[in-house]
Amino acid sequence: MKVINVTDFSEFPGPRYASLGPNSGEDFRKTVLIPNINQHQGDISVNLDGAFGYGSSFLDEAFGGLIRDGIDRIIVLQICNNLISNEDPSLKLEITQWVKEAIAELDKSSSS
Repeated sequence: MKVINVTDFSEFPGPRYASLGPNSGEDFRKTVLIPNINQHQGDISVNLDGAFGYGSSFLDEAFGGLIRDGIDRIIVLQICNNLISNEDPSLKLEITQWVKEAIAELDKSSSS
């Protein structure tokens, strides 16, 4: 399993979108998460420790955005199960909630 350390991307996670500032959730998803998911067939873990705080918008865009980008929900939920956060275990719950909300929105829009 490939372990991705968020601090290798940035110690200061930024806003939701790249257009709003550096180290965005959008950039993390596009430049780190998706390439690693593709390279390692989704067998990745993300270590959240060491960063100086996370905004909800960063987390939603980085992880919920995987669903909106068409990454298989099974892979994304597996990543949620493999999150590492010893410094703030509630981050794992928050990210999983963002992912589940993105799945619910996708299901809602596809059934309409």
